[in-house]
Amino acid sequence: MAMLILSFFSWWYGRGWGLVFDSLGPRLGGVLDLFSVGQLFRTLFEPWRRIITYPGTSLDARMRALVDNAFSRAIGFVVRVIVLIAAVVFLAVVAVLSIVELVIWPLLPLAVPGCLIAGLII
Repeated sequence: MAMLILSFFSWWYGRGWGLVFDSLGPRLGGVLDLFSVGQLFRTLFEPWRRIITYPGTSLDARMRALVDNAFSRAIGFVVRVIVLIAAVVFLAVVAVLSIVELVIWPLLPLAVPGCLIAGLII
């Protein structure tokens, strides 16, 4: 039994803590991938949903196409910026929670006897 407990603490404060630390990068990368941040930056000024008006031959049709395309690009820009802001907020939340996890990790084994004692007292 003592060997099992010693093995647990050896893993918890050694390899386990290292695995938690190593998972920080993939978590943040997963958030960037989830929101497709790279693609959003590459297509920041692209028209929204590829809605493009092709100009006709008259000046009126060309001006209408210019305004429609500018409006489509403006909508695409605004939507992509809002998604990028959401990605930054989500990235910050994941980073903060991961840091909290790293700080709390060494204290978690103390929670078991602490909860047992608190349960007996209450």
